[in-house]
Order: sequence, then structure tokens, then C-alpha cells
Amino acid sequence: MSVAVATQPTVAVRRRIRKVAVLGAGVMGSQIALHFAGAGFPVLLLDIAPKELKPEEAAQGLSLDSPQVRNRLVHELFQRALRLSPSPTYDSTVPTRVSLGNFSDDLPKIAEADWIIEVVVEDLSIKRALYEEVEKYRRPATLITSNTSGIPMRFLTEGRSEDFRRHFAGTHFFNPPRYLPLLEIIPGPDTDPEVLQFLMDFGQIHLGKRTVLCKDTPAFIANRIGVFAIMHLLHALPRYGLSVEEIDKLTGPAIGHPKSATFRTADVVGLDTLAKVAQGLYQNCPHDEARETFRLPDYLEKMLQRGLLGEKAGKGFYQKMRLNGTSEIYSLDLATLEYRPQKKLRSALLEQLKNEEDLRKRLRLIAKSTEPYAEILKENMAAIFAYVSHRIPEISDELYPIDDAIRAGFGWKLGPFEKWDAIGLEEGLHAIQKYGFSAAPWVHRMVEKGYTRFYEIRNGRRFVYSPTHETYIEVPGQDRLIYLDTLREEKVIWHNSGASLFDVGDGVLCLEFHTKMNTIGGEVLDAINKAVDIAEKHYDGLIIGNQGENFSAGANLAMIFMLAVEQEWDELDFAVRAFQRTVMRLRHSAIPVVVAPHGLTLGGGCEMALHADGVQAAAETYIGLVEVGVGLIPAGAGTKEMAARIAERYVDGDVELNYFRDILTLIATAKVATSAFEALQFGLLKPHQTRITLNRDKLLYDAKAYVRLLAEQGYRPPQPRTQIRVLGRTALGGVEASIYQMWQGGFITEYDYFITRKLAYVLAGGDLTGTQYVSEQYLLDLERETFLSLCGERRTLERIQHMLKTGKPLRN
Repeated sequence: MSVAVATQPTVAVRRRIRKVAVLGAGVMGSQIALHFAGAGFPVLLLDIAPKELKPEEAAQGLSLDSPQVRNRLVHELFQRALRLSPSPTYDSTVPTRVSLGNFSDDLPKIAEADWIIEVVVEDLSIKRALYEEVEKYRRPATLITSNTSGIPMRFLTEGRSEDFRRHFAGTHFFNPPRYLPLLEIIPGPDTDPEVLQFLMDFGQIHLGKRTVLCKDTPAFIANRIGVFAIMHLLHALPRYGLSVEEIDKLTGPAIGHPKSATFRTADVVGLDTLAKVAQGLYQNCPHDEARETFRLPDYLEKMLQRGLLGEKAGKGFYQKMRLNGTSEIYSLDLATLEYRPQKKLRSALLEQLKNEEDLRKRLRLIAKSTEPYAEILKENMAAIFAYVSHRIPEISDELYPIDDAIRAGFGWKLGPFEKWDAIGLEEGLHAIQKYGFSAAPWVHRMVEKGYTRFYEIRNGRRFVYSPTHETYIEVPGQDRLIYLDTLREEKVIWHNSGASLFDVGDGVLCLEFHTKMNTIGGEVLDAINKAVDIAEKHYDGLIIGNQGENFSAGANLAMIFMLAVEQEWDELDFAVRAFQRTVMRLRHSAIPVVVAPHGLTLGGGCEMALHADGVQAAAETYIGLVEVGVGLIPAGAGTKEMAARIAERYVDGDVELNYFRDILTLIATAKVATSAFEALQFGLLKPHQTRITLNRDKLLYDAKAYVRLLAEQGYRPPQPRTQIRVLGRTALGGVEASIYQMWQGGFITEYDYFITRKLAYVLAGGDLTGTQYVSEQYLLDLERETFLSLCGERRTLERIQHMLKTGKPLRN
């Protein structure tokens, strides 16, 4: 008799990363280690052991075998990274997750790692020698990747075992790793497809990266295109007779590029580094039709010979000069290689560009402009359009990886093909011809087939033209993302001049602000109330979030200033009450509200996060209650809420006063958290209500999932609080001396002292004889009355006016 034996279906083993080893603690190695640690992973960071003692070590009787000597280099390099500005760490706890060691003593510890990342000097022989040692201790199936910026993978894996080669790839992080989201993934000749997919997914989900799969070609994708764009401008500049600063004014935010634009970027990167990449491309791309563009201009060769290397040398295309006790930035005259005061750029076109919010419209203005300044921009765009067309299929089979890489690696708001779409396919081809370039044949075939765009949106999904398939294909990866721009035509269910309300599916709405800097005025408050109305009637929950550069710079300061100057106190009182009511409505609405902050989240934007049912924050969220900087206190329920949070921490003894001082100092100094993680430490975000997304692209997707979770758990709105414990005079007396000492010690101005006492008054619940219990409404009235009284102060109006004019706080 036969017996059937049940068999279990084969289930693929899921790869897990529990520990990471980073080999090489230089500028990139230490920062990569800190980025992994910031994402929550324990990291082993190794570098070489010193070969000779320092004089002070010898004087202490130490030897090369002493532990502190053997780890001296890795310790120094790591500490140097921690001093970098901006900081490579999300908060002060991150470095504790990094263990330091040296190759000679600690390389066997890599057997504990699930991912080994090599970040040593760009020397093939050194890398190969290190891999030889790594093979002795690396566990089979452990990921092994290199951060090389240009050495071909096939050279790196030569002579290695089959398991090493199958689990090896390039993982090219961009500097600084915390802030630039690009991670280029480069397969070796034998890399297992499962490894590539894992790296692509892990980078996006756990490291917050925009991962781009590259071919193993010189400089991969981002540097190949980005350096070409810079080198073209470097060659074109003398022909147009323009100055360094004129080009930087034209090629920065006006065209959707970072503020560092062209020459300032070169100074920051280092002219020697830029030259090395350009020369490498010239040598390694003999068949590149634009190869001569990578040849260094004569003036750049002379700059390198003179040591004008940029920021690292204190001078490059710019130099900070100390004149008559003040600092001034001079620019380099490329004809004489002498530094001189910067020229003022007077351009009607630039003024037009500054006044146009829509980047695509700005690019069209440039394309149609006859102003002389527009010519170099049009030529540069034409050169880039032609160049990227010829890079397919050399560096990528499809268009979108090129756009993704340039946006994520060089900080452009639009990639090259997206820019081409903005001015029009035919217009781009006309410019290419006009300036003496040529587009690749596939572009002409595309036009012959009747296609007029590289990208198009269908039913809320993004499609891209594929030169391989000669038709549109769906851009992959959209199932884990929400792009409001793709939903704008069909999914906006309500809008006004300040905001749009999107149906993002599954019973969830998303309210997007679109005022300047996403400031909060009457139109935005109306939109919030309307969004809650609609959500309560027909939906399960609401996200307040957007995909602009910043979540919100706070309340509309210009409106406050106008009403205060004209002494329209009733109107100002009404406006503040409306703000408070709106924020409190978010707290007590019948549906869950999740706020999704990112970038600048200041003042009123922070106050909305304080009152949400949940906060889905981007890791790069710079959040704070900054109103004291303009002579005010938070009055969108922010001071009330911080008073309530102090009450939650009250216990007998000094601890309650210590926390009171912490919150008072936080608000009085207008301190801004430099990450969502730091905001948790400051008490601006609550751990049990806050989730953090490292990948900004996934923020709204994650916020939607958070709304769904709250709704499915059976959401019940919190009730208004009527028993908030405040300390009254006990707190005021306890902090008065320290505030006074700060003023007398010169740490704050006399007016800061005045405002801080007003702030303390509200946080303490007013001039109460002792500990009492008050309601939220009591505290709301107190903060509003104090805010209005400060609006009547001359020095507050001076602070507001200065901020509106300069964008900087005034310490009067």
C-alpha cells in the first residue's frame, strides 16, 4: 500500500540585514556608516592601523600595539565626519550604533555582517588586496559591494570566488549620503538578479534612497550627465563673455537647479575632483561624440596648477575676502585669474523667472526669450538634450533612470528629458539643430511615429516613451508611491487659491497647500475646514501633506504685519481665533488626520503637526516653533499644546520645572529640529504618534497607510481636555532668575527677555497662585491675548518687517 507524503511548497529565503560592515573610514566611508546607523542598523567601521607613532604617543610610552594607537586613524576619521556641517547624523544617538576597528585586528568581525561595503581609496590594486582578505572571513551569501565611482565591476571581481562574484555589485552613494538621495546600483558580470533587486528595494525602503540601476559604464549615469552639463558651461562661458557669478545667477534656482548652481558647486565638490572625473571620461569614452567637452579648458588647467581647488583650498571660482572688518565673496576673473568684486546681474529675463512659480513655464520663457543672457542657457539645454539622447542605450536602455539619477544626484527639479518635455519636443530638436548639435536617430523615429512627449499621464499613472519598444511603457515602482501631479487632472475633488483636495484612493483624502512657501492664510484655513467637512461625510480619513520643497513656512506673516500696522485689532483677533479653531478641529474631527511634514515645517506648520492624530514625518523635517524670532509667541494653539505636554510630564520635585525650562528655552530660542528624529528628542513630536519615512518619495504613500491603520482600528476622536495641570507663579518664579541671567549675560537681548517672560506666563497658565487645573480653551485664550499684545509692540513690528524684507531674524 502506498502512502502519499505531503510536501511543503518551496518558499524563497528572505534576505535580512542585521549588521553592516563598512571598510574604509574616509569622508564617504564614515558618512555611509553613519547613514546606515541613522537608519537603525549597527555598523562595524574599519580602516588601516597606523604604521608609526605620533610624538605625543611615544611620549606617553605607547607602542604600535597599544589599542588606542591601533584604532587612532579610524577614530580620527570618524570624529572628523561627526564635525561636518551639515551634520551627517539625524540625532545624537546615531554614532553610538557605530563600532570602530582596524583591518589588522578586526577584519574577522565581518563574518557577523550581512552586508559588507568597501569604501577605500580609488585604487584597483588596493581594493583587490582588501577583497583577498575579505574572502577569508566573509560568510557565503553575504552581500559585498563597492562604493567605487568609476572602476569597472569586472576589474574588481577578477580572481574572486563564484559566491563573491554572485553577491557583488557597485553601490555608489552620493556625497553627502544623508542629504543626496541617489544610490546607483551597478551589476558586475556575474551578479545574481536577486541581489540587484534586493539592493534596489532595500535602498528605497530602508535607506531612503532613490535607487537607479546603472550599466557598468564610465562614471555610471549621474556623473556622466551632470559633469557633461558643467563642462559644457565651462567651455561656453568665455565665448559669451559672461562672468562666473552671472552664470551662477542664471543656472541656479531660476532653472530648477540648487542654489550652488554651476561654479559654486564646482568649488564645493573640488576642482581637482571635477577635473579627475572629466579626464577619466575623456580617456575612457573614446567613442563619445561629445568627448572634447570633457577636455579641461585652459583656464581650469591654470587654476589647478595654482592650487585654486575650491572650498578645500579656500579659493576656487570664489574666494572669501576680509575687508575693513567684514567678509565679502569675490569671484575669479577667468581672463586674468585675479579675484574681484562680483558684478550685479541686471536681467529682465531673470526678474521674469523669479516671478514665475511654475518651473516648466520658466523653462518655456527661457526657450522663447531673445535676451542675450538666455542664449547660453538655451545652448546648454540643447547640448544636454542632444547628449542624453545619444547615451541611450549606452548607459541606460530607458529614459527615466537618467532623469531619476540627475534629480537625485545633482538636485535638479527636472531631469533632462523632463526639461525637454517642458519646452516641447519639437522646440528642443530645433534648438539642438540651431546650436550645432544632433539628436540620436531614435528621437527622430519617435517624432515620425507621431509622438510629441517623452512622458505622459494616463489614469493617474506615469508612462514614459521607450526607445527599445518604440512606444510608451509604465514607469515602474509607482505602486509604492503617490504622485500628486499625476492625480491633478482627475482626482482633485475641491480646490481654492491656496490648496487642492485630492482623492488618493481607499477612502483617504490628501490636502495639498500651494501658496508661496506653503504659508497658511485664510484661504488655507478655509481649505482645511472644507477638507474635514468632506472627509467626515464621505471618507475614512485625511492627510495634510504636499510634495513641494517644504511642508509650510508657517502663518502668513505679511497679513499679520498689515493688520497690526493698521491696528485692525478685531480683524487680527478674528484671524488668530480662526487659526486656533481650525487647528483644534483637526484634533477633534470625527476622522483620523495624519500630517506629513517634510523640509521646513515652521510656526503654524509645526502647530498642525502638534495636533494631528498621527504624524508621518520625512526624516529630513526641519521643524520648530519659531515665532519669537519675529517678536511673537506661537498662537495657533502651539503654546497651549506645549503647556499641555509639560503637564503630561509633571511629577513632584524639580523634574517638572526642569522640563518647563526645556520647553521654554526651545520656544524662546526659536530652535528648529534638524531632523524628525531630533524633533522626537525635543518633544515636538510624540513617539507613539510619529512614524518616520526616510524616503521622501514614499511619504504620502506611508501617510495614507497610517490613516488606513487608524481608521481600521476603530478611530475615536480625543475629547477636549479640561484638566491640564499648570504651575502658575511656582513656574514663573522658578525660571525668572535664569531668564534674567541670560539677558544680563548677553545671550538674549532685552526684548528677547521681554518676550520670553510673556511666553513663560502662558506656559505657566498665567499669574495663578499655585498649581491649578485649567482647560484647553483657557490656555487658547491666554496665548491669543498675549499674541495680540505683542502685535502692538513697536519692536515686534520691526522684527516682522525685517523678516519680510530680508528673510532673516532681527535681534533688536
